[in-house]
This record gives sequence, C-alpha cells and structure tokens, in this order.
Amino acid sequence: MPLTSRERVLMSISHEQPDRVSIILGTSNATGMKLRPYKRLKELLGVQSEDRFIYDWPELGTVLPDEAILERLHSDRRGVLDRFPAHVYERNKNRPPHSPLIDDWGGGQTEIEEGVWFPGIHPMTEAKTMGEIESYPWPDMDDPTRVAHVHVEALRLREQTDYALIGTPWLLFPFERAHEMQRMDKFMINMGRNPEFAQVLLNKIASLCKTLMGHFLDEAGEYLDIVKIGDDLGTQSSLMISPKMYRTFLKPIHADFIQFIKERTKAKVFFHTDGDVFNLIPDFIEIGIYILNPIQTSAGKMSNIVDLKKLYGDKLTFCGAVDTQRILPFGTPAEVSAEVKRVMNILSPGGGYMLASVHTIMDEVPPENILAMVDAVLE
Repeated sequence: MPLTSRERVLMSISHEQPDRVSIILGTSNATGMKLRPYKRLKELLGVQSEDRFIYDWPELGTVLPDEAILERLHSDRRGVLDRFPAHVYERNKNRPPHSPLIDDWGGGQTEIEEGVWFPGIHPMTEAKTMGEIESYPWPDMDDPTRVAHVHVEALRLREQTDYALIGTPWLLFPFERAHEMQRMDKFMINMGRNPEFAQVLLNKIASLCKTLMGHFLDEAGEYLDIVKIGDDLGTQSSLMISPKMYRTFLKPIHADFIQFIKERTKAKVFFHTDGDVFNLIPDFIEIGIYILNPIQTSAGKMSNIVDLKKLYGDKLTFCGAVDTQRILPFGTPAEVSAEVKRVMNILSPGGGYMLASVHTIMDEVPPENILAMVDAVLE
C-alpha cells in the first residue's frame, strides 16, 4: 500500500527510505513559482481558477497554487501561512497604482517594470545609533489579525488531508530583515565598523520575530510537521560574510530561535539559505537544523552533492537541488528528467532527501519542464 504524503515526508526527515522521493512544491516562497509559469502550467493542464498569491501579496509574485495543480505536481506538503496585519492590506489596497508597497516594518518594494517589484524602500538607511533603534516605529507582532485564521486552517488540513504540514510565518529572517531596514551595503558596513549597533539591530529584529513565531505556534504548533525559517547567507561562489562573522553575529540568534521553536512544537526546523553555504553546514547541524534548503547546485561547493551526502547525509535532510539557473529554464524535458534522476540517485538513498526546485520557479521555466521534474520522480 502506498504511503500517505505525510508518512513519506516524515520518513524522509527520519532518514528512512520512503516508497518514493517526497516532492515539496508550491507551499512557501522558497518552494513556489511565479505567476507566468503558473498560468502557462494551468493552460497546459486545462485548469481554470483564480490566480492567488501567498500571503495575499501579488507584488511578491509567488502564487498560491490551486489544489488541482498541487495534486498534479504530487506535492506531499501543504503550507500554513500567516498574514500581514489587516491595516497593511487596507493601506496598500488604497495606494495609487504602481506606487511603492510598504510593509509592516516600514520597508517596501518599488515597481521596476510593469508587474515586477524589487526591494527598494529602506527606512533606516542612515541609522547608526542605539537611540535610532529605540525610537523606530517597530511593527506590532501582537496584532491578532496576523494569525486569526491559522488555527482553523491548520486543524482543517490535519483532519481533512494526509499531507505533511509546514508552517511558514512570513520572513522571520533577522539578517535579511536588517538588509531591508538599512540596505545591504549599509548594514554590512555597520557590521564591520559599528558592530555594537549591528548586533543590537539584529537582536531587536530577532526579538520581534520570536514574538510572532510564538503566536503562530500557539495556534498551529501541535499540527505542524515542519517549521520554515532561514536567512540567505551565500553568494554564487562563497559566503556573504565570513564564518567568524556568522558565528559572532548570527549563529547565537539562529540557535536561540531554533530552541524557542523546539520548546513549542515537535515540528522539525526547515532552514532556507541560498548560495554556497557549504562551510557553515556543521554550524547548522550544531544548532538543530533538520532540513536544509534549497541546496543551490549552481553555487560553489554546493554543486558537489556527492560530498554533501557523504559528509552530512546522515545528519541533515536536503530539500531542493533541482537547478533553476540552467536546467529548468533552458533544458529540454528529457534533460530535466535526467538531472532529477541524477540528483535523486545521489541524495535519496537511505532517505534524507525531498525534491524541490532551487528556490522559486521563475518566469523562464516552461510548463513542460515543471511536469518533467515531478514525473521523473514517479518514474
């Protein structure tokens, strides 16, 4: 008898061999797809439905897939998401067309071409003092509209489906949020030249993230199998900051956040971080990360998935590894299928692997390649 989706995912995390590799698509910004390939996929499959977006945020551009699409993609997981506070939706709904979207932190996105939005609003660019951190109008993480729906949705999914559930409170990433608040280059300079300020800013952001995560887990923690957090730490060829700087500034924050989660749920921690983070993997294991995503196989040492499996395959579950820079957008369906089988043959023996694209499926990916990716698993 085939396993249920939840059984399949839990076996993968436990490093047991499931009946097939579990597929993780469409349930978060890290494993989703943009609107253009989604519309082409619906057209190819003859699915007619309203286009919706995760977090009800069209400017983010990542769709909330129709259930029929998720079933065709054989996705073994469903997401439980929080929301912006109600006043943020109301304010942005009434803003002038094409004007910047401002989020609850005061940062935001600008439209760089029609329908394409990019982070461009950084409210603390010039901040350098503790007083500026103290006086900033920080978001209210106790606003009940953020999680008012979470318990009902998590309970419905647990009782009415057999999918694994992942909790994805929006962008609880201290390092990335600091980039939004200050701009990446400014914050990096502060980490080097004004480290006390940078640490206090990170700690303030982390404290707010924990508050929201606490409310989210109060509503859904007993129903979740996985909780997604993260921080992008890598580039195409190396780390964004040195290992020493990571261990000084961020590792204690990540470790504390993970411990906070583990005290409130049995769900396993899914950590998303792009780029070549190979040299930090022992740190990730030490602080309690169970699932590492997206395994960017186009980035530096992360391309060596043989070594990844050999060195860390008994300690981590890998999620991702299907290349979105070259194979998915520009390969043929046959080439996509071959690459998926190559990755599975290396990462899946003994469990510990869940298939997903490396981050979001972008505009250039043809729908035939999306289907080739998942159908290769079933073959």
